[in-house]
Amino acid sequence: MNVCPYLEYAFSILGKKWNGLIIHYLSLCPDHSAHFSEIKRDLSEITSRALSLKLAELAEFGLIEKKVTNGTPVVISYELTEKGRSLTLALEPVQQWALRNKQV
Repeated sequence: MNVCPYLEYAFSILGKKWNGLIIHYLSLCPDHSAHFSEIKRDLSEITSRALSLKLAELAEFGLIEKKVTNGTPVVISYELTEKGRSLTLALEPVQQWALRNKQV
């Protein structure tokens, strides 16, 4: 039996620690955008190095975009792309399932 390649692709992204939570976090932010320091503050368990690596990885998948605004100081933010926003819609039923089934 073969595993569905599309499901395998989805889990290659979501199966990695922090990826789903970062995507979910950005989906809750105004304009689906946040600064590194905001993400780090609110996902306090992730190290700065791990967050940097995860943000770069999610950008490679085309789920987020790093936005650089030149000025003094330079402002860097991370924003969900259209592809990333569509993934958040797919995560909503998973969140509802977890809400119904998680043992406390």
